[in-house]
Amino acid sequence: MEPLTVIKEVTEDLLKRLGISGDVTIDTDESGAYRVNIETEETGLLIGFHGRTLESFQMILGMIVAKKLGTWERVYVNVGDYREKREEALMYMAQRASERAITTGRPVELSHLSAAERRVIHLTLSGDERVSTESVGEGRERKLIISPKVA
Repeated sequence: MEPLTVIKEVTEDLLKRLGISGDVTIDTDESGAYRVNIETEETGLLIGFHGRTLESFQMILGMIVAKKLGTWERVYVNVGDYREKREEALMYMAQRASERAITTGRPVELSHLSAAERRVIHLTLSGDERVSTESVGEGRERKLIISPKVA
């Protein structure tokens, strides 16, 4: 069975089991990953607090798809345009935190971010010569530290 078909069927089945109605569209990006977009009236329920429910939904979807296909496929799930808006908010947060670190001369700590969210901040600030970023800690205690570089 073709991955696109399996991903669409599994996504629709998961939504049905959750009692959420919505339209599912899937395409592939330039890296070959599958982009699942769900349009629904129940965005808040599916996204959850800071996207945690959406991340879990994506993980479960990926595992079921891998089991059915016998191979791991990269599957990203987006509800409405949540991921784009969240990425913009994270980029803005990164800029504000770096400015604060530079102004105060002290490191700024950002906690309660997922690995994907930390990655966005690392990438956003990677071109800024004035600061460095580092993830420290383990599991739920993991934090991202933005430090001013000493001149």
